[in-house]
Amino acid sequence: MSQLPVRLGIRQNLRQFSLLVLINSFVGAMVGLERTILPLIAEQDFGLASKTLALSFLVSFGTVKALSNALAGVFSEKIGRKRILVAGWLFGLPVPFLLIFGPSWNWIILANLLLGLNQGFCWSTTVIMKIDLAGPKQRGLAMGLNEFAGYLAVAIAAYVSALIAAQYGLRPLPFYLGIVFTISGLLLSLFLAKETSGHAQLEVEEAGLGRSSPAFGEIFLQTSWKNKNLFSCSQAGLASNFNDGVSWGLFPLFFAAQGLRVDKIGFLAAVYPATWGITQLLTGTLSDRLGRKWLITFGMWLQGLAIVLVALVFEWQYRVGALFLLGIGTGMAYPTLLAGVGDAADPTWRTTAVGVYRFWRDLGYALGAILAGVIADRLGMQGAILVVGFLTVLSGLIVAFRMQEKRLLPLLGKGPLQ
Repeated sequence: MSQLPVRLGIRQNLRQFSLLVLINSFVGAMVGLERTILPLIAEQDFGLASKTLALSFLVSFGTVKALSNALAGVFSEKIGRKRILVAGWLFGLPVPFLLIFGPSWNWIILANLLLGLNQGFCWSTTVIMKIDLAGPKQRGLAMGLNEFAGYLAVAIAAYVSALIAAQYGLRPLPFYLGIVFTISGLLLSLFLAKETSGHAQLEVEEAGLGRSSPAFGEIFLQTSWKNKNLFSCSQAGLASNFNDGVSWGLFPLFFAAQGLRVDKIGFLAAVYPATWGITQLLTGTLSDRLGRKWLITFGMWLQGLAIVLVALVFEWQYRVGALFLLGIGTGMAYPTLLAGVGDAADPTWRTTAVGVYRFWRDLGYALGAILAGVIADRLGMQGAILVVGFLTVLSGLIVAFRMQEKRLLPLLGKGPLQ
């Protein structure tokens, strides 16, 4: 397997780092295809009146993506990052065809199961590979660039697919873009991406660690609960994707119920991830300078406030403003959470910790879809959105009271974890 010269730093690995940013933009674009039009397809093409059923595609997507995140971290250590990246694109190849030709809602659920594998393997490995290349001093900047590329692509694909749908219908034309995205991502990953595990090993050696990784079960417990910083990041990540799933699955239905056209809904669906993506260019590197805790805390609180505003304001300009605030809040928290996990985890088990964090984070899609669907069927979509806003604010409180502002916590084998 082709290896890169082993040097740490973004500038020292600029060509490969830039390639991974491009690959991640194709990963994000695959999700963007669905963000405006798939909930509308559920109602208009398949006649799903129940919001729980309409959001069921997010349950399959979120559950599989969560599990594949954890597996990506483990297998990246064992068989290499590049192989997992390529495997993720192979899982993604059938997705646009299932969305184009699927005759029943079960086909759409299957497509999102495969999309979950694609996103879990590809996005996780591009994150891990950028962390490897950047080294500890530029980890926040690396995550900001990674998430910028991914979520700006989400926004562009969401808006472009909505424009196509407004002109030519919800299916099949908008999903033709997905064929281009999957083939491009696969070819770039297969022929140009290089293995980066040697960079992680160099960081281990420079830190004077030189010991084997602990068992997966111990890493899972540390990331999920025992370590205060890793727990804080994991629950905040879950809450952040909890509300992102609601914005993906419920917001288009909420806006359509108020009479908005598909192209207008597409614009609203794009404002949030576009702002989110652009904001991360600043917040990722800002967290390297100012620390992680309060960027995450205030980011979660701003997300919660924005979600409440989406439910309560109906004028166009105020709704655009609410989604703009939601993007800023998410941009403050998202790359900072990943960088915080990278800080708190020993380099010998960091990829596994990133996988566990992303397991909890993306499980938020499934939990959000289930809870929001059930509440919406009983209390209406506005009530479901308000509940999600409240839970997001609560998550920020947990970070404020439990997370410690320490860039590098004691490591396993080096003293008690916090």
